[in-house]
Amino acid sequence: MEKIAFYDARSYDRLYFDALAPKAGLELTYLENKLTPQTAVLARGCAGVCAFVNDDLGTETLQELAGVGVRCAALRCAGFNNVDLTAAERCGIRVFRVPAYSPEAVAEHALALLLTLTRQTHRAFTRTRERNFSLEGLVGTNLAGKTVGVVGTGKVGARFAAAVRALGTTVLAYDVRPQWGAGLAYVPLPELIRRSDVISLHCPLTPETYHMLSRAAFHDMKRGVILINTSRGALIDSEALLDNVKSGKVGAAGLDVYEEEADVFYEDVSAKVMRDDTLNLLLSQPNVLVTSHQAFLTNEALQAIAETTVQNLRLFFSGDPVENELRPTAAPAGV
Repeated sequence: MEKIAFYDARSYDRLYFDALAPKAGLELTYLENKLTPQTAVLARGCAGVCAFVNDDLGTETLQELAGVGVRCAALRCAGFNNVDLTAAERCGIRVFRVPAYSPEAVAEHALALLLTLTRQTHRAFTRTRERNFSLEGLVGTNLAGKTVGVVGTGKVGARFAAAVRALGTTVLAYDVRPQWGAGLAYVPLPELIRRSDVISLHCPLTPETYHMLSRAAFHDMKRGVILINTSRGALIDSEALLDNVKSGKVGAAGLDVYEEEADVFYEDVSAKVMRDDTLNLLLSQPNVLVTSHQAFLTNEALQAIAETTVQNLRLFFSGDPVENELRPTAAPAGV
Protein backbone atom coordinates (compact mmCIF):
# COMPACT_ATOMS: atom_id res chain seq x y z
CA MET A 1 0.00 0.00 0.00
CA GLU A 2 1.31 3.46 -0.89
CA LYS A 3 0.87 5.97 1.94
CA ILE A 4 -0.65 9.37 1.20
CA ALA A 5 -0.91 12.34 3.58
CA PHE A 6 -4.35 13.85 2.91
CA TYR A 7 -4.26 17.51 4.00
CA ASP A 8 -7.19 19.79 4.88
CA ALA A 9 -9.44 16.73 5.16
CA ARG A 10 -13.19 17.04 5.75
CA SER A 11 -15.86 14.49 6.52
CA TYR A 12 -17.34 14.82 3.04
CA ASP A 13 -13.90 13.99 1.54
CA ARG A 14 -13.55 10.81 3.57
CA LEU A 15 -16.96 9.51 2.49
CA TYR A 16 -15.84 9.23 -1.13
CA PHE A 17 -12.09 8.56 -0.80
CA ASP A 18 -12.52 5.77 1.75
CA ALA A 19 -14.59 3.84 -0.77
CA LEU A 20 -12.00 4.08 -3.54
CA ALA A 21 -8.48 4.39 -2.10
CA PRO A 22 -7.97 0.83 -0.73
CA LYS A 23 -8.94 -0.72 -4.07
CA ALA A 24 -6.20 1.37 -5.72
CA GLY A 25 -3.56 0.30 -3.21
CA LEU A 26 -3.56 3.59 -1.31
CA GLU A 27 -3.45 4.13 2.44
CA LEU A 28 -4.70 7.61 3.32
CA THR A 29 -3.74 9.48 6.48
CA TYR A 30 -6.31 12.22 6.95
CA LEU A 31 -5.01 15.49 8.40
CA GLU A 32 -7.15 18.47 9.33
CA ASN A 33 -4.10 20.73 8.95
CA LYS A 34 -3.59 22.76 5.83
CA LEU A 35 -0.38 22.00 3.97
CA THR A 36 2.26 24.62 4.79
CA PRO A 37 6.05 24.62 5.17
CA GLN A 38 5.47 23.92 8.88
CA THR A 39 3.03 21.01 8.43
CA ALA A 40 4.89 19.35 5.55
CA VAL A 41 6.79 17.27 8.10
CA LEU A 42 3.54 15.43 8.87
CA ALA A 43 3.96 13.69 5.51
CA ARG A 44 7.11 11.91 6.68
CA GLY A 45 6.89 8.27 5.66
CA CYS A 46 4.36 9.02 2.91
CA ALA A 47 5.06 8.70 -0.79
CA GLY A 48 2.60 11.42 -1.71
CA VAL A 49 0.33 14.17 -0.48
CA CYS A 50 -3.22 15.10 -1.44
CA ALA A 51 -3.91 18.82 -1.31
CA PHE A 52 -6.75 21.28 -1.87
CA VAL A 53 -7.21 24.86 -3.05
CA ASN A 54 -5.91 26.71 0.01
CA ASP A 55 -2.96 24.45 0.70
CA ASP A 56 0.49 25.93 0.15
CA LEU A 57 2.64 24.15 -2.41
CA GLY A 58 5.17 26.92 -2.79
CA THR A 59 8.92 26.47 -2.99
CA GLU A 60 9.55 26.13 0.74
CA THR A 61 6.76 23.58 1.24
CA LEU A 62 7.89 21.51 -1.73
CA GLN A 63 11.46 21.47 -0.45
CA GLU A 64 10.23 20.26 2.93
CA LEU A 65 8.08 17.58 1.29
CA ALA A 66 10.98 16.36 -0.82
CA GLY A 67 13.11 16.25 2.30
CA VAL A 68 10.74 13.78 3.98
CA GLY A 69 10.52 11.56 0.91
CA VAL A 70 7.36 12.75 -0.84
CA ARG A 71 7.39 11.99 -4.56
CA CYS A 72 4.04 13.31 -5.77
CA ALA A 73 1.30 15.81 -4.98
CA ALA A 74 -2.26 15.09 -6.04
CA LEU A 75 -4.49 18.16 -6.15
CA ARG A 76 -8.14 17.36 -5.65
CA CYS A 77 -9.16 20.50 -7.55
CA ALA A 78 -8.79 22.09 -10.98
CA GLY A 79 -6.95 25.29 -10.05
CA PHE A 80 -3.23 25.19 -9.32
CA ASN A 81 -2.26 28.80 -8.65
CA ASN A 82 -1.11 27.65 -5.19
CA VAL A 83 1.59 25.41 -6.71
CA ASP A 84 5.10 26.43 -7.80
CA LEU A 85 5.40 23.99 -10.67
CA THR A 86 8.99 24.97 -11.45
CA ALA A 87 10.01 24.27 -7.86
CA ALA A 88 8.09 20.98 -7.92
CA GLU A 89 10.00 19.84 -10.98
CA ARG A 90 13.27 20.92 -9.37
CA CYS A 91 12.40 18.98 -6.19
CA GLY A 92 11.44 15.88 -8.12
CA ILE A 93 7.80 16.02 -7.05
CA ARG A 94 5.23 15.15 -9.70
CA VAL A 95 1.99 17.15 -9.54
CA PHE A 96 -1.47 16.09 -10.75
CA ARG A 97 -4.86 17.79 -10.72
CA VAL A 98 -8.53 17.14 -11.42
CA PRO A 99 -9.12 19.23 -14.56
CA ALA A 100 -12.88 18.72 -14.62
CA TYR A 101 -15.06 17.15 -11.96
CA SER A 102 -18.51 18.68 -12.31
CA PRO A 103 -18.59 21.87 -14.35
CA GLU A 104 -22.35 21.77 -13.91
CA ALA A 105 -21.96 22.11 -10.13
CA VAL A 106 -19.94 25.33 -10.37
CA ALA A 107 -22.02 26.81 -13.17
CA GLU A 108 -25.24 26.10 -11.27
CA HIS A 109 -23.84 27.73 -8.12
CA ALA A 110 -22.90 30.83 -10.10
CA LEU A 111 -26.45 30.95 -11.47
CA ALA A 112 -27.85 30.46 -7.96
CA LEU A 113 -25.82 33.43 -6.68
CA LEU A 114 -27.04 35.56 -9.57
CA LEU A 115 -30.72 34.66 -9.18
CA THR A 116 -30.55 35.11 -5.42
CA LEU A 117 -29.17 38.63 -5.83
CA THR A 118 -31.54 39.72 -8.59
CA ARG A 119 -34.60 38.55 -6.62
CA GLN A 120 -33.21 39.21 -3.11
CA THR A 121 -34.27 35.80 -1.85
CA HIS A 122 -31.48 35.80 0.75
CA ARG A 123 -33.01 38.88 2.38
CA ALA A 124 -36.56 37.55 2.05
CA PHE A 125 -35.53 34.30 3.77
CA THR A 126 -34.13 36.20 6.74
CA ARG A 127 -37.24 38.38 6.99
CA THR A 128 -39.85 35.66 6.87
CA ARG A 129 -38.03 33.62 9.52
CA GLU A 130 -38.67 36.61 11.79
CA ARG A 131 -42.34 36.70 10.68
CA ASN A 132 -41.75 39.85 8.62
CA PHE A 133 -43.73 39.41 5.40
CA SER A 134 -43.35 42.95 4.09
CA LEU A 135 -42.22 43.32 0.48
CA GLU A 136 -40.73 46.77 1.03
CA GLY A 137 -37.13 46.90 -0.19
CA LEU A 138 -37.33 43.57 -1.99
CA VAL A 139 -37.97 44.78 -5.54
CA GLY A 140 -35.96 42.60 -7.90
CA THR A 141 -34.60 42.81 -11.42
CA ASN A 142 -35.43 40.69 -14.46
CA LEU A 143 -32.51 38.94 -16.11
CA ALA A 144 -34.35 38.64 -19.41
CA GLY A 145 -33.17 41.36 -21.75
CA LYS A 146 -29.94 41.99 -19.85
CA THR A 147 -26.40 41.58 -21.16
CA VAL A 148 -24.27 39.01 -19.32
CA GLY A 149 -20.51 39.02 -19.76
CA VAL A 150 -18.86 35.63 -19.26
CA VAL A 151 -15.11 35.78 -18.68
CA GLY A 152 -13.62 32.37 -19.40
CA THR A 153 -15.53 29.94 -21.61
CA GLY A 154 -14.12 26.58 -20.62
CA LYS A 155 -16.37 23.82 -19.34
CA VAL A 156 -17.83 25.89 -16.48
CA GLY A 157 -18.13 29.19 -18.31
CA ALA A 158 -19.76 27.59 -21.34
CA ARG A 159 -22.41 25.93 -19.16
CA PHE A 160 -23.08 29.14 -17.28
CA ALA A 161 -23.40 31.01 -20.59
CA ALA A 162 -25.92 28.45 -21.86
CA ALA A 163 -27.94 28.73 -18.65
CA VAL A 164 -28.24 32.51 -18.66
CA ARG A 165 -28.89 32.61 -22.39
CA ALA A 166 -31.86 30.30 -21.80
CA LEU A 167 -33.26 33.00 -19.49
CA GLY A 168 -33.41 35.48 -22.34
CA THR A 169 -30.13 37.32 -21.86
CA THR A 170 -27.60 38.46 -24.42
CA VAL A 171 -24.25 36.81 -23.69
CA LEU A 172 -20.89 38.40 -24.40
CA ALA A 173 -17.79 36.24 -23.95
CA TYR A 174 -14.10 36.73 -23.45
CA ASP A 175 -11.37 34.10 -23.35
CA VAL A 176 -7.71 34.10 -24.31
CA ARG A 177 -8.52 30.94 -26.26
CA PRO A 178 -11.97 31.47 -27.78
CA GLN A 179 -14.12 28.45 -28.58
CA TRP A 180 -15.23 29.74 -31.95
CA GLY A 181 -17.54 26.83 -32.68
CA ALA A 182 -19.53 27.27 -29.48
CA GLY A 183 -21.84 29.96 -30.83
CA LEU A 184 -20.66 32.62 -28.37
CA ALA A 185 -20.19 36.29 -29.20
CA TYR A 186 -16.56 37.00 -28.27
CA VAL A 187 -15.48 40.56 -27.63
CA PRO A 188 -12.34 42.14 -26.13
CA LEU A 189 -12.36 42.22 -22.32
CA PRO A 190 -12.61 46.05 -22.07
CA GLU A 191 -15.71 45.96 -24.30
CA LEU A 192 -17.28 43.20 -22.21
CA ILE A 193 -16.66 45.21 -19.05
CA ARG A 194 -18.25 48.33 -20.56
CA ARG A 195 -21.35 46.67 -22.02
CA SER A 196 -22.34 44.04 -19.44
CA ASP A 197 -25.11 44.32 -16.86
CA VAL A 198 -23.74 41.15 -15.24
CA ILE A 199 -20.11 39.97 -15.24
CA SER A 200 -19.35 36.39 -14.21
CA LEU A 201 -15.77 35.14 -13.84
CA HIS A 202 -14.84 31.59 -14.91
CA CYS A 203 -11.10 31.75 -15.51
CA PRO A 204 -7.96 30.59 -13.66
CA LEU A 205 -5.77 32.83 -11.53
CA THR A 206 -2.48 33.58 -13.28
CA PRO A 207 -0.08 36.54 -13.16
CA GLU A 208 -2.00 37.91 -16.16
CA THR A 209 -5.45 37.59 -14.57
CA TYR A 210 -4.50 38.80 -11.07
CA HIS A 211 -6.85 41.71 -10.23
CA MET A 212 -8.39 41.44 -13.67
CA LEU A 213 -11.22 43.52 -12.22
CA SER A 214 -9.07 46.43 -11.03
CA ARG A 215 -10.01 49.96 -10.04
CA ALA A 216 -9.66 50.97 -13.68
CA ALA A 217 -11.99 48.17 -14.75
CA PHE A 218 -14.59 49.20 -12.16
CA HIS A 219 -14.45 52.74 -13.51
CA ASP A 220 -15.47 51.46 -16.96
CA MET A 221 -18.39 49.29 -15.77
CA LYS A 222 -22.05 50.20 -16.01
CA ARG A 223 -23.54 51.68 -12.89
CA GLY A 224 -25.46 48.94 -11.06
CA VAL A 225 -23.45 46.07 -12.57
CA ILE A 226 -23.76 42.67 -10.87
CA LEU A 227 -20.53 40.70 -10.33
CA ILE A 228 -20.32 36.93 -9.84
CA ASN A 229 -17.08 35.13 -8.99
CA THR A 230 -16.85 31.36 -8.52
CA SER A 231 -13.26 31.03 -9.76
CA ARG A 232 -10.47 32.58 -7.68
CA GLY A 233 -10.75 35.52 -5.30
CA ALA A 234 -7.71 37.43 -6.51
CA LEU A 235 -9.28 37.95 -9.93
CA ILE A 236 -10.96 40.92 -8.21
CA ASP A 237 -9.31 43.76 -6.32
CA SER A 238 -11.36 43.35 -3.14
CA GLU A 239 -10.76 46.85 -1.80
CA ALA A 240 -11.82 48.34 -5.14
CA LEU A 241 -14.91 46.12 -5.08
CA LEU A 242 -15.85 47.32 -1.61
CA ASP A 243 -15.43 50.97 -2.60
CA ASN A 244 -17.62 50.46 -5.67
CA VAL A 245 -20.29 48.61 -3.68
CA LYS A 246 -20.39 51.52 -1.22
CA SER A 247 -20.61 54.08 -4.02
CA GLY A 248 -23.40 52.20 -5.80
CA LYS A 249 -21.38 51.56 -8.94
CA VAL A 250 -21.66 47.83 -8.22
CA GLY A 251 -25.31 46.94 -7.74
CA ALA A 252 -24.61 43.51 -6.25
CA ALA A 253 -21.86 40.95 -5.88
CA GLY A 254 -22.00 37.19 -5.45
CA LEU A 255 -18.68 35.81 -4.26
CA ASP A 256 -17.89 32.16 -3.69
CA VAL A 257 -14.20 33.06 -3.39
CA TYR A 258 -12.18 35.83 -1.78
CA GLU A 259 -8.55 36.74 -2.31
CA GLU A 260 -7.60 36.42 1.39
CA GLU A 261 -9.83 33.42 2.09
CA ALA A 262 -7.16 30.89 3.08
CA ASP A 263 -7.41 31.40 6.86
CA VAL A 264 -11.19 31.84 6.94
CA PHE A 265 -13.01 29.72 4.36
CA TYR A 266 -13.74 26.09 5.33
CA GLU A 267 -13.39 27.05 9.01
CA ASP A 268 -15.85 28.01 11.75
CA VAL A 269 -14.57 31.41 12.88
CA SER A 270 -17.89 32.59 14.32
CA ALA A 271 -16.43 32.96 17.81
CA LYS A 272 -13.27 34.73 16.68
CA VAL A 273 -12.47 38.35 15.91
CA MET A 274 -12.37 38.85 12.15
CA ARG A 275 -9.26 40.90 11.41
CA ASP A 276 -9.93 41.33 7.69
CA ASP A 277 -11.75 44.67 7.56
CA THR A 278 -12.46 44.40 3.85
CA LEU A 279 -14.20 41.04 4.23
CA ASN A 280 -16.05 42.29 7.31
CA LEU A 281 -17.42 45.25 5.39
CA LEU A 282 -18.33 43.18 2.34
CA LEU A 283 -20.25 40.75 4.55
CA SER A 284 -22.15 43.65 6.09
CA GLN A 285 -23.57 44.87 2.78
CA PRO A 286 -27.13 43.72 1.96
CA ASN A 287 -26.30 43.43 -1.75
CA VAL A 288 -23.20 41.26 -1.27
CA LEU A 289 -23.67 37.50 -0.99
CA VAL A 290 -20.64 35.45 0.11
CA THR A 291 -20.45 31.67 0.16
CA SER A 292 -17.38 29.82 1.41
CA HIS A 293 -15.91 28.33 -1.78
CA GLN A 294 -18.69 25.77 -1.99
CA ALA A 295 -19.55 25.90 -5.68
CA PHE A 296 -17.96 22.47 -6.17
CA LEU A 297 -19.80 20.89 -3.24
CA THR A 298 -22.24 18.42 -4.73
CA ASN A 299 -22.37 14.65 -4.39
CA GLU A 300 -21.64 14.26 -8.07
CA ALA A 301 -18.61 16.55 -7.96
CA LEU A 302 -17.17 14.93 -4.82
CA GLN A 303 -17.50 11.49 -6.40
CA ALA A 304 -15.77 12.66 -9.59
CA ILE A 305 -12.98 14.40 -7.63
CA ALA A 306 -12.26 11.24 -5.64
CA GLU A 307 -12.32 9.02 -8.72
CA THR A 308 -9.92 11.20 -10.73
CA THR A 309 -7.57 11.86 -7.80
CA VAL A 310 -7.31 8.17 -6.94
CA GLN A 311 -6.82 7.29 -10.60
CA ASN A 312 -4.01 9.87 -10.91
CA LEU A 313 -2.22 8.34 -7.94
CA ARG A 314 -2.79 4.77 -9.09
CA LEU A 315 -1.29 5.50 -12.51
CA PHE A 316 1.70 7.28 -10.99
CA PHE A 317 2.57 4.45 -8.62
CA SER A 318 2.12 1.85 -11.34
CA GLY A 319 4.57 3.73 -13.56
CA ASP A 320 2.01 4.66 -16.19
CA PRO A 321 1.63 8.11 -17.80
CA VAL A 322 -0.74 10.45 -15.95
CA GLU A 323 -2.80 12.52 -18.36
CA ASN A 324 -3.59 15.08 -15.66
CA GLU A 325 0.02 15.82 -14.74
CA LEU A 326 0.98 19.49 -14.47
CA ARG A 327 4.18 20.89 -15.93
CA PRO A 328 5.69 24.37 -15.62
CA THR A 329 4.05 25.57 -18.84
CA ALA A 330 1.33 28.08 -19.75
CA ALA A 331 -1.84 27.84 -17.69
CA PRO A 332 -5.16 26.90 -19.33
CA ALA A 333 -7.73 29.47 -20.36
CA GLY A 334 -11.31 29.20 -19.11
CA VAL A 335 -12.10 26.51 -16.55
